[in-house]
Amino acid sequence: MTSKVLVTGGAGYIGSHACKALRDAGFEPVTFDNLCTGWREAVKFGPFEQGDLMDRARLDEVFAKHKPVAVMHFAALSQVGEAMREPGKYWRGNVSASLNLIEATLAAGVRNFVFSSTCATYGDHDGVVLDETTAQMPLNAYGASKRAIEDMLKDFGASDGLRSVIFRYFNVAGADPDGEVGEFHQPETHLIPLILDAIDGKRAALTIHGTDYPTPDGTCIRDYVHVMDLVDAHVLGLKHLLDEQVANGTQEVFCLGTGNGFSVREVIDHSRHVTNRPVPLSEGPRRGGDAVKLVSGSEKAISVLGWTPDRSTLPQMIGDAWRWHQNGGYDG
Repeated sequence: MTSKVLVTGGAGYIGSHACKALRDAGFEPVTFDNLCTGWREAVKFGPFEQGDLMDRARLDEVFAKHKPVAVMHFAALSQVGEAMREPGKYWRGNVSASLNLIEATLAAGVRNFVFSSTCATYGDHDGVVLDETTAQMPLNAYGASKRAIEDMLKDFGASDGLRSVIFRYFNVAGADPDGEVGEFHQPETHLIPLILDAIDGKRAALTIHGTDYPTPDGTCIRDYVHVMDLVDAHVLGLKHLLDEQVANGTQEVFCLGTGNGFSVREVIDHSRHVTNRPVPLSEGPRRGGDAVKLVSGSEKAISVLGWTPDRSTLPQMIGDAWRWHQNGGYDG
């Protein structure tokens, strides 16, 4: 019998790609999503269970029906600007919902949990390549809420033997090279699809938020990881947890990055080159909560999990995103 994995947020951008990677690795992904930002059309690789993480009875029902061997938790609110304006929404939507999920997971007798965290838990460490030992000093409620969930997982590991793998990463980009799923947010907030919208005339121009940062060209610097590389790491993390030699209560943290950052203007320049089209631009003020430079290494993931982020180059990420942008999308 094929082992099932409950994937929260499996109708979203990263979650849908994870479901494809799980299917290809021999698992059956069960998507649990309330569709507030996800798309029913993105659920193509296993069963769909609509529900909200705050609905404990619904979670218990889904666990009893599918009996998953693990949970892969992507569902989250993730917009920095919104987190600065409405911190309560993030503490409820991320922390309270995750607590409900963790308790339902344990009640169902499941002890394997893969958590999609963020390098936003670190805050602004200018000029430092972040790793798993870097001090966590989040600048906003988004990063703080994710750090709190990490702490919860550690506590439940000590009390109930929950085994967890946590992944911290920055900007995810690109799309499934086969074009089955891709990035489609409403509204869109991520840099590369915003650039492609501007190139394609779907918006008047790309707004650069802040041009006076202490960087070579004045714009923020971020690390980018191809979505397929990212979800491959999550599958490797799951297999690590399912290894019988991993002790109950074990928690492993992995940073996923390339160790190289690109400024907003560099991403724009690469997009212009890949698409062979101009990028209409406008300049705006800084956004609250944005760090200057965030770059992550991945030595531990490479050595322990055997992860190889071969697709995480700007040309491939932009090229795959552009292909999806032209031919993909969801209606509802």
